[in-house]
Amino acid sequence: MGGRQSKRERRLYGNASGNSSPYIQRYVGRIGLLDDAGLSLIEKNADRILDQIGMDFRDDPETLDIFSQAGCRVSGERVRFEPGFCREVIQNSAPQQFTQYARNRARSVEIGGNNSLFCPSFGSPFVHDMDRGRRYSTCEDFENLTRLHYMLDSVHHSGGVVCEPVDLPVSERHLFMAKTHLKLSDKPFMGAVTARERAADTVEMVRIVFGEKFVDENCCLYSVVNTNAPLVLDATMLEALKVYAKANQAIVVSPFVLGGAMSPVSVAATLAQVLAEVLAGLCLVQLIRPGAPAVFGTFFSPISLQSGATTFGTPEGMQFQMCARSLADRLGVPLHSVGALTASKVPDAQAAYESSTQLIGSFMAGTHFIIHATGCLESLLTVGYEKVIMDADRCAMLAAFADKVDLSDEAQAWDAFEEVEPGHHFLEAGHTQRNFETAFFQSSVADNKSFEQWQAEGSSWQHQRANQTWKKMLNEYHPPPIESDIAEALDDFVLRRLKEIRNQ
Repeated sequence: MGGRQSKRERRLYGNASGNSSPYIQRYVGRIGLLDDAGLSLIEKNADRILDQIGMDFRDDPETLDIFSQAGCRVSGERVRFEPGFCREVIQNSAPQQFTQYARNRARSVEIGGNNSLFCPSFGSPFVHDMDRGRRYSTCEDFENLTRLHYMLDSVHHSGGVVCEPVDLPVSERHLFMAKTHLKLSDKPFMGAVTARERAADTVEMVRIVFGEKFVDENCCLYSVVNTNAPLVLDATMLEALKVYAKANQAIVVSPFVLGGAMSPVSVAATLAQVLAEVLAGLCLVQLIRPGAPAVFGTFFSPISLQSGATTFGTPEGMQFQMCARSLADRLGVPLHSVGALTASKVPDAQAAYESSTQLIGSFMAGTHFIIHATGCLESLLTVGYEKVIMDADRCAMLAAFADKVDLSDEAQAWDAFEEVEPGHHFLEAGHTQRNFETAFFQSSVADNKSFEQWQAEGSSWQHQRANQTWKKMLNEYHPPPIESDIAEALDDFVLRRLKEIRNQ
């Protein structure tokens, strides 16, 4: 059993050295649900929203002045746009595809085109594991989750707020999180967006690592700005957006929409509203710095109209993502959307089917950047250690599914047909013996043994096996190398900024 288990573990996290594929190059198609006429209708309705209703940009005179100078109609904090204006600005300069560079260049990711990548869950104030249950997350949890995602080959991005380190003051958390991503991992990561100075600090930290000129010319940060649907961008998000746009770093404008409360109760109307908000936000990015990476983001979850609770893994959610990818293609920017979401409180059957449905739907929509791909519990209030391992296994399965079909001479297996007589089996054939270790995808956490063997080995459930896996991974973790002068410079910067923040 030990040999088989070690092989399964190598498939899960065997290439923490960075030799695994840094993102998924898709050889499978995607599913789109609307034809050109349907997409044109959604675009027309989005333009109508921006023209006749407009969007509020609150408590930010600089943003209002940028729009006014561009010829938009500004009345108080409300901005209205001529039909087609935002689209023209975006298409004139926003890249259709771009590279986000990682500290380890071999882990850099291509965002857009025929590529997809998986990113951890984001923003949970609680963590859960099968030993200690649900509790507030801490710095230790943040570090552990960063280590796990560094080791997981099927997760391509280190993420951002993989959990809230609530044992730190809010004003200091961004420094700890950015330093953790930069020192405990060498995958690309996300920037802070909760205040202008926190975004600026994050930019300064990547300048220490990559160099000021390189950061000015290349994307080293990927940051998500959420609108306050319907049709509002507030000062906090706007300040972060401006910092990253001026620094030429990637900005995702992602309306956070609970369908039925923050948008009308239909997919068509929600698509129009989300597109309107994305158009206005990405237009601002390009007005600030033409050519800055800009991404069409979505977070759409219908609510239960009986209880008001969020629901995940729904047919409407999948329909929405499949239509959103088509709208992003027509706009000429990549699509960012959600993955393995669930309302379940523990890694149970509900968590499995809701998360798998949402993740597969997002993947088949062709989403380029899939956030919340691992760990989500309790509608993003909690991230689960076991859930991270279980979701990462599904990510690995989808990556294998998206790979090209091997048509090599070895894969055609003609020698096996010559060796095995009709009516006999292929188990002992030379071709099978040469390829049995790698021939088919094997889950790292599923159990396919007979009942008797499963029982003899302890009758473990999947979450119990995942519990043992994450503990073993943390015991085997080794940090990626980092130049000593860069590590010292990061430490010095953080110490200086902490003194300044505490003296304010």
